[in-house]
Amino acid sequence: MSVIAILIFFSVLVAAAFLAAFIWAVKSGQYEDRYTPSVRILFDDDAEGINKNTEKKD
Repeated sequence: MSVIAILIFFSVLVAAAFLAAFIWAVKSGQYEDRYTPSVRILFDDDAEGINKNTEKKD
């Protein structure tokens, strides 16, 4: 029975650590940009590099 109490104590301790990390991330501004992640896949970052490499030079 004491093993279960120890496991419960450590699980509550880990949960509290994750909650503290989440609160710290929210307060430090990690979740302020809601628009960019939803449209990031639509942006083609390497379009210029691909076009430059595939063009034929005469």
